Amino acid sequence: MKVVIVEDHTLFAESLELALTFEGYDAHRVDLPQDPHSEPSSEAKLTSLIMRSQPRIVLLDLDLGKHGSGTRLIAPLARTGTDVVVVTGSTDQARWGHALHVGARTVLPKTVPLGEILGTVRRLNYGHSVLDVDERERLIRAWVGQEQDIIETRRRLAQLSRRESQVLEHLMDGLTVGEIAKLRVVSEATVRTQVKSILAKLGVSSQIAAVSLAHKAEWRAA
Repeated sequence: MKVVIVEDHTLFAESLELALTFEGYDAHRVDLPQDPHSEPSSEAKLTSLIMRSQPRIVLLDLDLGKHGSGTRLIAPLARTGTDVVVVTGSTDQARWGHALHVGARTVLPKTVPLGEILGTVRRLNYGHSVLDVDERERLIRAWVGQEQDIIETRRRLAQLSRRESQVLEHLMDGLTVGEIAKLRVVSEATVRTQVKSILAKLGVSSQIAAVSLAHKAEWRAA
């Protein structure tokens, strides 16, 4: 049975490849393009690269360095009939739920013993279940809840005035109130008033919380 490893950490990928080969699987890791001057590979290009060897199982990391999130590869891989097992360093269970929602069979943290990863591959090979139904539903609910929170955050962010949006973007870039005032050629009191309005509209009590919400919503000023 062919197993493909999609992982940007070479040492971890090689360890999986060696262990799976020792267990009798036809395993190899995909060499992701690493040219620092090249553009990140598209979803279609990466999917084609992975499917070139027609794997039965793909062990996929969620964070692929310059190539972005591995989550975008799950659905196209699953549509080919390939079993996708996410093996990730992320502890964000909402991300796990998203991966399951789009077609992953299960999610394993990289901290689990190697034997557990091998056991998951073995169970899939025999056609057995690899994730409890209740646990799958719990993780997907965590993702849905986070998505609803992001939608609400974006609604609040949309209420900011143009100048408030610009101030928040400066805060996201790490500028202080004094630096923003100099940049915009206004008084610090004016910027503080705008910050106070931003906090009120977002329903938070600090600049750090406002910046955190904006980052989670992947927001930037229009």
